[in-house]
Amino acid sequence: MPELPEVEIVKQSLIKNVKSEKIIKVIVRNRNLRFKLPKNFKNIIEKQKIINVRRFSKYVIIEFSNNLFCVLHLGMSGTIHIVKNNKKKNKSLVTNSSFYHSPYLSNKHNHIELIFKDLKLVYNDPRRFGYFKIFNNLQKLEDFINSYGIEPFDKKYNFRYVKDKLKGKKKNIKDYLLDQKFVAGIGNIYASEILFESKISPQKKSCELSDNELNRIVKFSKIVLNKSIKKGGSSIRNFVNTSGKVGSFQKYFKVYQREGKNCLKNNCEGKILRTVISNRSTFYCNICQK
Repeated sequence: MPELPEVEIVKQSLIKNVKSEKIIKVIVRNRNLRFKLPKNFKNIIEKQKIINVRRFSKYVIIEFSNNLFCVLHLGMSGTIHIVKNNKKKNKSLVTNSSFYHSPYLSNKHNHIELIFKDLKLVYNDPRRFGYFKIFNNLQKLEDFINSYGIEPFDKKYNFRYVKDKLKGKKKNIKDYLLDQKFVAGIGNIYASEILFESKISPQKKSCELSDNELNRIVKFSKIVLNKSIKKGGSSIRNFVNTSGKVGSFQKYFKVYQREGKNCLKNNCEGKILRTVISNRSTFYCNICQK
């Protein structure tokens, strides 16, 4: 599943390509996504001009005029492909707006197309866990956003917030980092990386964390996610997106998918172990993460 950095790259790609552009036509091939697409989806957004694209957590928010918003969640396998008008058809042309799953547009599972003057956006989703939501006023959008926790980049995501939220909580810290009501946007990959940098065991009870450890979680949440965004997002497959850049943060993983390898911290003789927490693979060092 794409996490906050990957969705940020999608947002940046959309801003570059479709901000201030008008949707000429909408094609809906399959309404049966995670939540069924509204019957009037086509009529609502067709002929609308995109005035901005932003991101909250793992959501892309497309903003139209008149306080109309379309919120997209990519689910487990959703991708947005940017297909530019070109008389020469090239099947090997990279179209993916980010760095996960296939870089090329498939002939299957293309459920929705938004057609613009010089290009089209194609929503591809083999597993159909993604979905679109329409909000017809700003208050409804804000209510939706406020139903989640704050983002890691929010100034309110600080020591006091984390300490207050985790006080007396016996659930392990890995589960809390994945809890979107606690902090919105962190997923499995980055939770493991954040806890490694913080030198904290993913199995440690949240109520047992020291003030110093809480400060490290806040600090490295921001550092790890920012680094991934700068590296173009993560992808187990190494390929370029539509801008020609390579998503390369996977080259900098310290623990994720490094089971059995040596710890990369200086003077640490530990090995990276894998365990399962809440049905998710979790990677950590058996020595420096306490």
